[in-house]
Amino acid sequence: MFTPRAQALLEAISTRVVVADGAMGTMIQEAAPSLEDFQQLEGCNEVLNVTRPDIIKSIHRRYLDAGAEAIETNTFGANLANLAEYDIESRIGELAEAGAKLAREVADEYPGRWVLGSVGPGTKLPSLGHATFAVLRDAYQEQVEGLIRGGSDAVLIETSQDLLQAKSAVIGAKRAMTQLANQLPIIVSVTIETTGTMLMGSEIGAALTTLQALGISAIGLNCATGPTEMSEHLRYLAKFSDLPLVVMPNAGLPILAGDGAYYPLTAEELAQAQVQFVNEYGAGLVGGCCGTTPEHIRAVADAVKNLTPKRPQLVDEPGLSSLYQHQPFDQSMTYLSFCQRSNKNG
Repeated sequence: MFTPRAQALLEAISTRVVVADGAMGTMIQEAAPSLEDFQQLEGCNEVLNVTRPDIIKSIHRRYLDAGAEAIETNTFGANLANLAEYDIESRIGELAEAGAKLAREVADEYPGRWVLGSVGPGTKLPSLGHATFAVLRDAYQEQVEGLIRGGSDAVLIETSQDLLQAKSAVIGAKRAMTQLANQLPIIVSVTIETTGTMLMGSEIGAALTTLQALGISAIGLNCATGPTEMSEHLRYLAKFSDLPLVVMPNAGLPILAGDGAYYPLTAEELAQAQVQFVNEYGAGLVGGCCGTTPEHIRAVADAVKNLTPKRPQLVDEPGLSSLYQHQPFDQSMTYLSFCQRSNKNG
């Protein structure tokens, strides 16, 4: 049984449009924290949950003032792979809990707002042998326990690049909820590259088949691309899954310029795309990822405030999935055979 606030969030994204926030990292860069703020761990944004809570809370408030109903914790990198690069992996639970507490404190200043506990993928992909499944699972459990203790209303496993990594995060999250006797919705958002697959080569059908079987509460896409490149993958999710859909695109594909990369999509263009995703695919939780700002979220909130998600006709296509693709059970010509490959990849 979900907590009342968590149940209200799940019902909201199932029946109407909930607006989430936008990018955290670029907003932190804009605030220009010092090396001392980072405790000499330059680039470790999660440390700011402890050293500069004022920066993080200010970012949360800016998104809420822009119309966001759900804000993500500053814990995307509070995982084993990221924190191990700074030799502070022992602080996973501490920094996750601190980030969730900050978001909870700010969300409670705005009645009816929710906190999404952000769980990023890290840089260790189990399908490539960077780390074992069990080690990652246990580290994700520690992170999610911190997010729960800090007051999150749901766990958002986002920017998933490897299905095995996503599975380890889901199972770690479930173990954390069992350990703390506190059940929350688990939302998984995968990243599809411009190649049309996840980083490991998984197509969207494989992602849906694999993740839906784990009993998650919602599924969707974020990062990697702008909304245009996401459209067909969202169409598939809307057609073959009755789970609530989450859509958080980048502000377009990054463009390299003399002073670095920038994201070209305007606030109005993102808002128009999200209106399409709500009307055509029934998206229930919409926001932004890299390059999006409070201005983007304000435009999205204004554009979708009177919309009701419209889901297309659901198609039931039972099947199995490999790492790479979904295989329907239906066979028109011959029998269906499958086996376990014995090489390392398989």
